[in-house]
Amino acid sequence: MSWRKDRRDAQRGYHHGNLKEALLQAALGLIAEKGPAGFTFADAARSAGVSPAAPYRHFRDRDELLSSIAQRGFEMFETELTRAWDDGRPDTVSAFERVGRAYLDFARSEPAFYSAMFESGVPIDLNPTLLVASERAFNVIRAAAERLAALAPPGVARPPAMMMALHIWSMSHGVASLFARGDAARRKLPMSPEDLLEAGVLIYLRGLGFPTDRRPTGEAAPAEGAPRPPGPPPGPSGPPPGPWGKPK
Repeated sequence: MSWRKDRRDAQRGYHHGNLKEALLQAALGLIAEKGPAGFTFADAARSAGVSPAAPYRHFRDRDELLSSIAQRGFEMFETELTRAWDDGRPDTVSAFERVGRAYLDFARSEPAFYSAMFESGVPIDLNPTLLVASERAFNVIRAAAERLAALAPPGVARPPAMMMALHIWSMSHGVASLFARGDAARRKLPMSPEDLLEAGVLIYLRGLGFPTDRRPTGEAAPAEGAPRPPGPPPGPSGPPPGPWGKPK
């Protein structure tokens, strides 16, 4: 995991005044080993190789230490989601799918940060800098949801983007939490996390009235009597309009 090298570097740099970073990296290691509730402030000090009183130079208590880790995690998370979204290029649907994959990739590659962000119980709304960091990450998904909602086909009421963003955020979190655990190998699930998330999003959009035929615009229709690919049949004039019929 990416924090391991940083942790070693931080501990080497402690004697040069890098105590705060050493404590952050020590806490990340403890979160990875024991979970965000599995260690004390003194444990973090011991892991960083400093006295039990040393952490108080930078953090009021264990919750403030966890908040700092969660804030850094959300900042990294925002960077990854923004890179994946790429302002909706080359089209809204494929960019939206990249955002979902980036969400799952972050949970897999940074489980200690992810756990601090979503499972530590730190009250985000009581920490202004943490709140801003979390909202900036969420706003990437909200922006993607706004663009996706704008693709609602004629006759389908445009769903509120905030509602879509919250639903998709919750769905992504559920899938990520299911697969990011250390015991994931014991779960015999019939699909990958990416496939599960995509299926959940398709079902959700279909429930809103969005067509979900993903045959690209202009693709030749099957010959008369030939088997059609899975999914709802196209309309009489080809694929239906909307996010999975005509990328925009």
